[in-house]
Amino acid sequence: MKLLLLALVATLALSQALVKEEIEAKEYLTNLNKELAKRTNVETEASWAYASNINDENEKKKNEVSAELAKFMKEVSADIKKFNWRSYQSEDVKRQFKALSKLGYAALSESDYADFLETLSAMESNFAKVKVCDYKNSNKCDLALEPEIEEVITTSRDPEELKHYWVQFYDKAGTAVRPQFERYVELNTKAAKLNNFTSGAEVWLDEYEDSTFEKQLEDIFDEIRPLYEQVHGYVRYRLRKHYGDEVVSEKGPLPMHLLGNMWAQQWSEIAALVSPFPDKPLVDVSHEMVKQGYTPLKMFQMGDDFFTSMNLTKLPQNFWDKSIIEKPTDGRDLICHASAWDFYLTDDVRIKQCTQVTQSQLFTVHHELGHIQYFLQYQHQPFVYRTGANPGFHEAVGDVLSLSVSTPKHLERIGLLKNFVLDEEARINQLFLTALDKIVFLPFAFTMDKYRWSLFRGEVDKSKWNCAFWKLREEYSGIEPPVVRTEKDFDAPAKYHVSADVEYLRYLVSFIIQFQFYKSACIKAGQYDAKNPDLPLDNCDIYGSAAAGAAFQKMLSMGASKPWPDALEAFNGERIMTGKAIAEFFEPLRVWLEAENAKNKVHIGWTTSNKCVSS
Repeated sequence: MKLLLLALVATLALSQALVKEEIEAKEYLTNLNKELAKRTNVETEASWAYASNINDENEKKKNEVSAELAKFMKEVSADIKKFNWRSYQSEDVKRQFKALSKLGYAALSESDYADFLETLSAMESNFAKVKVCDYKNSNKCDLALEPEIEEVITTSRDPEELKHYWVQFYDKAGTAVRPQFERYVELNTKAAKLNNFTSGAEVWLDEYEDSTFEKQLEDIFDEIRPLYEQVHGYVRYRLRKHYGDEVVSEKGPLPMHLLGNMWAQQWSEIAALVSPFPDKPLVDVSHEMVKQGYTPLKMFQMGDDFFTSMNLTKLPQNFWDKSIIEKPTDGRDLICHASAWDFYLTDDVRIKQCTQVTQSQLFTVHHELGHIQYFLQYQHQPFVYRTGANPGFHEAVGDVLSLSVSTPKHLERIGLLKNFVLDEEARINQLFLTALDKIVFLPFAFTMDKYRWSLFRGEVDKSKWNCAFWKLREEYSGIEPPVVRTEKDFDAPAKYHVSADVEYLRYLVSFIIQFQFYKSACIKAGQYDAKNPDLPLDNCDIYGSAAAGAAFQKMLSMGASKPWPDALEAFNGERIMTGKAIAEFFEPLRVWLEAENAKNKVHIGWTTSNKCVSS
């Protein structure tokens, strides 16, 4: 009895000590979150300075500040180990500690971390500085990806000219950084193991807080694949009609340089060549935007207006004062890739984008402003929660608005589309145009990370790294390079996100989940009713809907304070990511494509490519 009493007293004392420690831990977290916001602000300022003006001095400063923050995070990691946080009562306190205990690359030794920063800077800087020679004038070698090369890739219909730019760009943006990329993979693996993960693949997947996530995505992709194959078959059939059998085969993979995008990730730029009803005008308001005197500033003001029309937060003055929304004309090198930035103060948010006055850039503006809205909605949260419910949520928010902005209904509302009749043929055209962006992108996005996962996990021998990349692109997307590539080439880093160590699964998740968000927002806005043919999902405009805005506000303001199924549930009552909404959106197109491809005896699927040789 006495022993039992002593044990009870000891247990009580322990639990009281734990309660006392938990109170101290809460205070520790409050102070730490403030300190981290301050230090991350300094690091973000240094990164911004470098990304908007690439020079040695800015690179040195950025790397020094990053190293300083990494050192601090190591100290934090040692502090955290002193707390018995896994035994605390509060789920919130446990969640914060768990997030803070992940060190990422900061877990590397000081010399390895410096090496990592140098390696990454070298790849990013190489990508930003790529210049190629003019097809018609080999002495003119100052053409940059944005805008010169992209302009040719999107508008030229000369296969030889397109091949010329493709080869030059991939050689300089990809092959040139093979040694750095090998070192990057080594350091990525080392950091993953120091964080108690088996590889960098598991580090990235851990952000989704679900051990079955990879399998779920495979299943969703399998559901969507038949529609992709119908789109692919139809595009190949139409391109053969345009270019002939010599350039495009009947059953093989698509030559990617003909698809209007350097990475063949979206094909909407060749819509005029492959549109189902060529006599019906395609929705492209680029010319009208120029005619009406649109400027990058006006495009951002319109994006701001869309958010405020839904009772969401207006862009703060800081945004207008500090953003870069046009390519500077002072000759500096900068990373033109559109990006949204949070500086972890109050209302200090910015975008860096070399904006062109085009329809697709109008959609990009809304996409980037989606990130900004997310930043503003969760800025009241502790630092550790100032991020998306998962990386895909962050990408999806602006895209929901872009889906709405791209509808004939909205483009008419803002006076960019006039005398447009949305009959059945025009609707199929519009759905096909959207599929060239949204459906085509899915296999591309999946392969960007499936490829890197396989390298991080050590599943591919170094002697086969390049062909493993093209094998995946062929297997999932049915595309191939315009010329034979070998292991002397190295092509994956010719995509910015690969050179810059940006996880890409977020875009795949976003392209699936944005249709879930969009469908729910459209129902809340009274703009979609499955039983009413006058209110189809593909012409729903949520502009001005306070109900849709309130649902967004509820979800976005949570930041990462709860697992993502909770955030999804706050938005629309669902807890599972599914491909049902995307299938519903494109259903009329699927029906049309299957009938049209059968009628024209179009081959569905593709034969094996011979465009990468390992030996």
